[in-house]
Amino acid sequence: MVDLFLNRVLVENNWDQDELNTEREIIGILENRIVLLFFASSECKKCQEFVPILNEFFKRLKDPAYIEYPKLLALIFVSMDRSEEQQERLLKEMHKKVLFLAFEDPYRKELQAMFKVKDVPTAVVLRPDGSVLSPNAVQDIYRFGSDCFSNWQESAELVERSFMLNEEFDNLNLRSATEPVRRLKYKTEDDKRKKKWWKLWGKGKDGYKEEEEKDEAWGEERKEGNKGPWRRR
Repeated sequence: MVDLFLNRVLVENNWDQDELNTEREIIGILENRIVLLFFASSECKKCQEFVPILNEFFKRLKDPAYIEYPKLLALIFVSMDRSEEQQERLLKEMHKKVLFLAFEDPYRKELQAMFKVKDVPTAVVLRPDGSVLSPNAVQDIYRFGSDCFSNWQESAELVERSFMLNEEFDNLNLRSATEPVRRLKYKTEDDKRKKKWWKLWGKGKDGYKEEEEKDEAWGEERKEGNKGPWRRR
């Protein structure tokens, strides 16, 4: 899929219409994603009617206001308009995270021929490897909305990375996610003992002797304390 748009310029449908033209940018936005190529024209009434449906579909899969982890989906608009003004008219109605090819880019016509697009609107669904998953998903989006993405994802064998796989978690040395906090809050006796003897090692023989005297005195206090009265419950 990435190869299809390498050495091409994709434009973001935001206020500044930022261009993505480096290999790194193209890979970053298309790699391991299902790509939806939307062929449409502003002169087409069916296209005008479908755009709000497509916007809602895309928003529910990508917008953080609707979904915690945005889905691995990229939407690219391929204009079939006869003028740049007509293309801009339709872009104004589309989601701001949609990508598109500039009107003067001849690759628009190449894509139309490559995927044998005869009518509009047409929504070609591509797997991450670039193969066609659906030649036209317009009716599926009308009928099932964002739910049809799950079928595409399963068919494409697309693995989401919004969670940590078991084998990756097993490689970590932590017993649990909260262990670092627990180890800071609850110092074990071993940790205390190691810290103490490291200090003594730095003091030399005098430090060992002083520590032994403290331990003996503490032992005597315990013995004296154990001789005191005690009560049964």
